[in-house]
Amino acid sequence: YEARILKNAPNVVAVGGGTGLSNLLRGIKHYTANITAIVTVMDTGGSSGRLREELDVLPPGDVRNCLLALAEDEERMARFMQYRFARGEGLAGHALGNLILVGLAEALGGFDRAIEEASFFLSVRGKVVPATLDKVQLVAELADGRVVEGEAAISSDPAPIRKIWLSQKAQAYERALKAIEEADVILIGPGSLYTSIVPNLLVEGISEAINRARAEKFVIMNLMTEPGETTGYTASDHLRVLAQYLDLRKFTGVIVNSESPPEEILARYRAEGSEPVRDDLRGAKTFGLRVIRAPLLSVVEMEGKPTLKHDPLKLAKLLSRESKALRRSWTRWFSP
Repeated sequence: YEARILKNAPNVVAVGGGTGLSNLLRGIKHYTANITAIVTVMDTGGSSGRLREELDVLPPGDVRNCLLALAEDEERMARFMQYRFARGEGLAGHALGNLILVGLAEALGGFDRAIEEASFFLSVRGKVVPATLDKVQLVAELADGRVVEGEAAISSDPAPIRKIWLSQKAQAYERALKAIEEADVILIGPGSLYTSIVPNLLVEGISEAINRARAEKFVIMNLMTEPGETTGYTASDHLRVLAQYLDLRKFTGVIVNSESPPEEILARYRAEGSEPVRDDLRGAKTFGLRVIRAPLLSVVEMEGKPTLKHDPLKLAKLLSRESKALRRSWTRWFSP
């Protein structure tokens, strides 16, 4: 009965990348089975970056995390998909899930087919699609005039970003465009502004499709700034960047966390050059959006240290109240 209701629930599209997107999906999957995650494929760091360079494939890491977040039994599947080899020449540091996706892509003749096959054996609720199948790089001009290529190099550079673009034109994946067109709800963020969210909007056809879509649209504001990438950025600064690609006048609202982080965790973030994104959304700085404020903070262990994230269930519950489409759905009566 629950599965039938989830299948008849609204079509939700979430656009982004990194841990922000997979964390959001973890909550939304309890409210609809008709969810499409549109994932950036510009990653050049870690295991994904090595596979991209050595095998000339699209980076699988963000896709892997989204597939797991939407899996029926995430905890069980994560045991092997997130396993990282500790030794072995050429293997050390690679996530098993990345190798599976790359192997499937070669065996089946396409990254999109690999995702479909992995979705089947992981029992994924919804769909994960790349923004593009074109292999392109992210390029940024920094405040000091340097031009840096590659997502990892851009995100690790302490200099502020002045301008960002793709190394060459990239065409949107047709299934991503179809999902946007058919969406009842579109979610932008959370995630690294310049290296997870904007890369999707730089792909030809994506931002135009979002602007045309008749769906309810929400921006989910990041919790923290990122060193270099968004140092000193307020909430309105994030919206200012998004407004270069999206018609925010057609958006329903922006969701902002109202909860203060624990001081001891905040001290660690500050030592790394990160601060809470200051909520300055008043008057013209809202870009005409309704500002939805709520306590959404959670602390999770990541790479052995406490990390601030949106609470996926609280965020999904809030969206189920604020979105007319989700509010009309029966799923909100039995979701956690």
